[in-house]
Amino acid sequence: MSPTKPYRRVLRHVTTGFALLLVFLALIVPDQITRLPPGNSVWTALVRIPVEALVAGMLLLSLPQKGRFRRVFTITIGVILGLLTVVKLVDVGFFAVLARRFDPVLDWALFDDGFNFLVDSLGRPSAIGVAVGVVLLAVGLVAGMTWAIQRLGGILTAHRARAWRGLGTVGVAWVALAALGVQLIGGIPVASYTASELAAHTALALPNDLRDRERFAAEVKIDAYRDQPGDQLLTALRDKDVMLAFIESYGRDAVENPEFNGAVLNSLAANTERLAKAGFSARSGWLTSPTSGGGSWLAHSTFLSGMWVENEARYRSLVASDRLTLTRAFKNSGHRSVGVEPGISFAWPEGQFYGYDHIYDSHTLGYNGPAFSWSSMPDQFVMKAYHDLEHSKTDRPKLAAEITLTSSHTPWAPVPGMLDWDAMGDGSVYGPVVADAETPQSLYKDNHRVRTEYARSIAYSVDSLMQYLEKYGDENTVMVFLGDHQPNSIVVGLNASHDVPITVVAKDPKVLDRIASWGWTDGIKPDTAAPVWRMDTFRDRFLAAYGPENDPH
Repeated sequence: MSPTKPYRRVLRHVTTGFALLLVFLALIVPDQITRLPPGNSVWTALVRIPVEALVAGMLLLSLPQKGRFRRVFTITIGVILGLLTVVKLVDVGFFAVLARRFDPVLDWALFDDGFNFLVDSLGRPSAIGVAVGVVLLAVGLVAGMTWAIQRLGGILTAHRARAWRGLGTVGVAWVALAALGVQLIGGIPVASYTASELAAHTALALPNDLRDRERFAAEVKIDAYRDQPGDQLLTALRDKDVMLAFIESYGRDAVENPEFNGAVLNSLAANTERLAKAGFSARSGWLTSPTSGGGSWLAHSTFLSGMWVENEARYRSLVASDRLTLTRAFKNSGHRSVGVEPGISFAWPEGQFYGYDHIYDSHTLGYNGPAFSWSSMPDQFVMKAYHDLEHSKTDRPKLAAEITLTSSHTPWAPVPGMLDWDAMGDGSVYGPVVADAETPQSLYKDNHRVRTEYARSIAYSVDSLMQYLEKYGDENTVMVFLGDHQPNSIVVGLNASHDVPITVVAKDPKVLDRIASWGWTDGIKPDTAAPVWRMDTFRDRFLAAYGPENDPH
């Protein structure tokens, strides 16, 4: 006997076992980590029977043992399974960050945001390394899966009779388990069809997106306020300066999660006291955002338009329409409508849809200081710039400003601190702050500190808004501030809600009297039991509350 034969036999067994394991895992592993059994029970997820393996095995056994068609079939099955595995891994990432599946038609633009997040968190060299590694992994999975299918196909053919008996027995077991609904810990069915479900979702993505786009385009045109005359819009706020302020990533967990909410609760308590001394009152509730972990523009457009904008196709359809937004409604009612957008650094044609008279972006707010990671400038500077550029002017019309605050955007390092309002100048004063601050790369070595720094950034944004009101607000100032979405799963985990706080602040008691029927909590901290509305319902409720239909009789 040749001394190499035992080695070759072992090698064949090892490669066959590896091919079997690779294909088996590709078929049974779910696209959400949360669907796996908890703790040590995760290994029970391997006790599953994938129906796709049974069908593919039977088809392979039915084909001629040799020939071009068989090779094409096995290669096609391998490539499809490899691509589905890549999609599944992308889904894992999307569920972890955005709490939803990857849309293979609409979501490609988000990979750029993902790469920028890696740059902020890990540094550019490491981010490039991760990106290259991901591409190589994807190519390797497709190639490896193709090899594995060909390897297993050859084994089945070589043992045709036993393969038929084995597949038949397992097939009967699959039918019985499916009929009985047998499940593992965590509700995972033993009779698996995970890959088929993913393939159907991927294949149907394009037609489903096209149908949704048609439905949405029709819904956009249904608008009770579309033809409302300007003198019949927001009549109760005609003599008010109104600010609609979004705080990036200000989610429900920032207020209610005891693991890291301390800084936010302290800010809300201190600012409640400061506002009361300045004569302001507030009411707060909850809104459910269409997005989580990112996609701020989807939340902004949902809130301002009264349409549920949960994906890029809906967003593009919306901004191409003439749907009435809150900012345009203020403009039609006689206000000067201003957009304050420090996160915008390139051309923004969508701004025309919102109906602004003027847009201030990162280049026109007068900031000459350093960037704070993703955020181009601190929130307090943004508020001071708004005051100097618009609010402080005399003989001006009443203002309606939509202000987007970005200091609480990932990666939450460095977090600015509050300065004297008259000492910020052109922002150069922030240079030493950034130079001496901790880097995101250092911060992300400690998940607990990531959460606490996130909370500190939210507290800073709240402080910037509330102290602005304290210093520059008067009896004709009204502020609505809210979060756009929850932060990503690094902070809130995989099962957080999509809820965000919303607050209306005013000195004039008549402003809050208009929303007394909403059942919101007094103060700037919403109670756990406060009403929760979908974000797209707010526009109509707000227009009705401050329109002539709600005038006292």
